[in-house]
Amino acid sequence: MIPRRIGPSLAAGLASAFLLVACGSSNGSDTAGTAPAAPATSATSATSATPATSAPAAVSSPANGQTATTAAVLARSAQGLGSIVTDENGLTLYRYDKDEPNPSKWTCSGACTKTWLPVIVPESVQTSGVEKSLLGTVHRNGETQLTLAGWPLYRYVGDTAAGQTNGQGKDQEWYAVTPSGQKSSVTG
Repeated sequence: MIPRRIGPSLAAGLASAFLLVACGSSNGSDTAGTAPAAPATSATSATSATPATSAPAAVSSPANGQTATTAAVLARSAQGLGSIVTDENGLTLYRYDKDEPNPSKWTCSGACTKTWLPVIVPESVQTSGVEKSLLGTVHRNGETQLTLAGWPLYRYVGDTAAGQTNGQGKDQEWYAVTPSGQKSSVTG
């Protein structure tokens, strides 16, 4: 008699376990790449009409690629490019011609994000030489990607030291971004 009681209980337990695993296996990734943009708040501003969506300070990489995290953007002069935008470590930030600024929409996904790292930001971003009102964010797979004049921003994996602009003009679609959000087209 005891074995008959164990059989149905064991079957019910296994079925429950399989359902939990199946429900928890979804990666929840957003492949559309569109989301309403929200302005990024400045660390120095006390209020904002539309606060940026909450994002964790420590960001994990999405399943389909890597990300770059920054809490500050700065305008810097680059040899042959004029004034461009970098992160707090001096690494150049880029924009992609296939993305869209209005409304903000990213199109770089999958293998693309292994070369071009989306710039993910915490709730506030400090600026120097970049107009705060031009900064915003777009949702990306549960994270918050920084935008400038609506353009989603990226870092190039080929830039390994401050001041490098190795991604400039890649595939005639990737350009260092200027403090106004334009693509840098000045050449040496």
